[in-house]
Amino acid sequence: MARNDRAQWARLDLDGVAVLADLAAGISLARSLRFEGPQLRCFGAPAATSTPLRLGALSARVSEGASCNASLVCFAPHAHGTHTECVGHLSAEPLDAWRVVPQRLLVTVLMSLNCVPETAEPLLTREALLAAWPAPIADRLSARAAVIRTLPNAPDKFVAASGAMPPYLSAGAAGELVARGIAHLVLDLPSADRLEDGGRLTAHRIFFGLPEGATELAQAQRAECTITELAYVEDGVPDGWYLLSLQAPCIDGDAVASRPVLYPLRLA
Repeated sequence: MARNDRAQWARLDLDGVAVLADLAAGISLARSLRFEGPQLRCFGAPAATSTPLRLGALSARVSEGASCNASLVCFAPHAHGTHTECVGHLSAEPLDAWRVVPQRLLVTVLMSLNCVPETAEPLLTREALLAAWPAPIADRLSARAAVIRTLPNAPDKFVAASGAMPPYLSAGAAGELVARGIAHLVLDLPSADRLEDGGRLTAHRIFFGLPEGATELAQAQRAECTITELAYVEDGVPDGWYLLSLQAPCIDGDAVASRPVLYPLRLA
């Protein structure tokens, strides 16, 4: 967890509540995409690659005599690392995720959830969500984003060789997030839904407000929302209230590689 030792507490007014945010203590939730060694490779995707850019006979590698390095990178945001997606993931019409990612800091709750042990499926339920939801820090302060860390925690979760069925959200859990006004959801999972669910994508549809079978953007009641998947929250980051910055490059597509960053938050 990379942090600056010098705290920089900024005083902010959020919904009429005076808070302090330590803007020098950003906590990145992004997984790094390494092109050598073990990779995240969800959904049976091939390995991500980085090769020298070739211009005619020239290979852009200093080690091969070029004046500078330049690479041609191939990867799938959904399969190879932390990414943020929008309702365009489910629609016939294109919608670029980076255009939906908010440019402001978001009041956020971080919680750790266990799967329901008595079920055959590794399900994250509404009851588990309610039990893990952090106590409010102020009556008027409500979260617009939520970060869910699944337990047990490990930095190599969902590397291709693991083979285990990852957890996913129940319909009730997705509905509770919507009811609580969560517009931006960050998960450490490959998908909010079961990896093989017959194409229903129930949790996605509930969160984006897109009816079953609908494929038109105009039918989505929550088209301003995002889901970030394949994040990673270290054990040393306590559950509670934070500010979230969703950082994403301006690359078109229904999903884009992203870097969610948490900032500690407390009442002034």
